[in-house]
Amino acid sequence: MTAEPPADKIHVAPQADHADTAKTVLQRIADLRAWLFLAFLIAGFEIWSRAAFGGTFLFNPFNIQSIAVFAVAPLLLATGQTFVIISGGIDLSMGFIMGLAAVVAAHVINWATPGMGFGLAVLFGGLVAILIAAIPGLVNGMLVALLKVPPFIGTLGMFGVARGVAFLLAGGTTVPVKNEFFAALGNGRFYGVPYIVIVTAVFVLGMHYLLSQTRFGQHNYAIGANAQAARRAGIDIKWHLLRLYILSGICAGLAGVLYAARFSAGAAQAGEPLLLDSVAAVVIGGASLFGGSGTIFGTLAGAFVIAVIQYGLVFINVAPFWQFISVGVVIIISVLIDQAQRRFSGGRQVE
Repeated sequence: MTAEPPADKIHVAPQADHADTAKTVLQRIADLRAWLFLAFLIAGFEIWSRAAFGGTFLFNPFNIQSIAVFAVAPLLLATGQTFVIISGGIDLSMGFIMGLAAVVAAHVINWATPGMGFGLAVLFGGLVAILIAAIPGLVNGMLVALLKVPPFIGTLGMFGVARGVAFLLAGGTTVPVKNEFFAALGNGRFYGVPYIVIVTAVFVLGMHYLLSQTRFGQHNYAIGANAQAARRAGIDIKWHLLRLYILSGICAGLAGVLYAARFSAGAAQAGEPLLLDSVAAVVIGGASLFGGSGTIFGTLAGAFVIAVIQYGLVFINVAPFWQFISVGVVIIISVLIDQAQRRFSGGRQVE
């Protein structure tokens, strides 16, 4: 005779399967929230454009190019910020490191152009600016990794230092660049695609590979998820954080060089309004401020969400101050989704 299964065991497995499926679907939707935000925004502006102007928003090549150019600097800053936030830190100095790099690039290119020619001067000036931008990143890394200064405080102090040095080098004004090759880099196009967008795309793909396919990237996730466990696993956290903040400085340096190329001038305040955008792009893109999660492609979507909001509101003649409100609302929604996702999966959350 076969024993009957206990009554409390009947139908448990199918219910568990349904619960697991629903949980997986919800988590997938939460992971893709940046792309869903982006699709919603584009659809909204497209409907508005057709109803109000009788034309298209999405399929206008000029709009696409403009949005891509709008996204370049915030995306480069956000790329470096992604690495830092995944590790459990934050870099508040990136905005003025970007400005410092823009001013240095302008000065060096102007100095080098008579002797080197247009092309070599741009290459030399860009490399020098990026190397200079790596120095504050190195100092940030030393403060955080070696001296155990909280990232918020350490990078906030470097924010002030980089800001002061940038304004001193610029003499309190913008530094115009007289180099035709540099101007062409910032405003020229290859088959309709701006050069600065191409440079950014190549760099972002490289950073995606670094984060997702290399030991450096895997160590970054491990440190952000559980620093103690990472240390026990043999990861040299101090050395990793040092390189991490140097990488963040390099990202800001490249953003400064491309900014100077776009406007043919270096400005100390170039990245000041973009710091919030860089953090917002990472958060909207699905990275957790607690560390341990995030992707470059998610940050890419987050950067385009911000760029579409900024350009789209101008396109439909809405006062630009609504940009701040819109981006702020999207940030709040993203953080709430992240909190709900962590609560649902049993992760850490703010009490």
